[in-house]
Amino acid sequence: MARAALKKSGQWTYANYCTWPEEERWELIDGEAYDMSPAPSMMHQSVVMELGYILRDFFRDRRCRVLAVPVDVLLPRSDEADEAVNTVVQPDLLVVCDSEKITERFIRGAPDLVVEVLSPTTAKKDEGIKRDRYEQAGVAEYWLVHPVDHTVLRYVLKEGRYGRPDVFGEGDTMASSRFPDLLVIWDEVFGVTPS
Repeated sequence: MARAALKKSGQWTYANYCTWPEEERWELIDGEAYDMSPAPSMMHQSVVMELGYILRDFFRDRRCRVLAVPVDVLLPRSDEADEAVNTVVQPDLLVVCDSEKITERFIRGAPDLVVEVLSPTTAKKDEGIKRDRYEQAGVAEYWLVHPVDHTVLRYVLKEGRYGRPDVFGEGDTMASSRFPDLLVIWDEVFGVTPS
């Protein structure tokens, strides 16, 4: 049975986070610290790589940047200083089209697209509080990829809210809502051989 992500008790900010050992991986969500270990499974990493290739190829000649974990994404609630931000996440993949959000150390503000590939230890967080925080921050499109059962939930921000997700799986080709020319053939991502 998979364990839930461990928490570090207390309330934390990016200033605290920057003092923690580099070999440890944490995320902060509304001041709570969540452990990002152990390392993800091979299946998880394979799906992240396949999606990374698709995103890299699509955005190669466009003004948007594709980044992969580990990269810190600060999601401030208003105009607080970087050190005071209490939500710092590390999505598996993200796309940022506003170059002003990109610094040498982190992304500050909502990416245009976030992809999380679920792991047993992070699934509850990714599907719950993290999804809610992405919605509040204004992430336009959020993909939750289930590598074991080969399904994808796509959340699209409309009028500041994520509605019911669109569901995709084996045999499906999905067009991004934010980037309509971006097509994902999920059988290729999941390594499914067509019958």
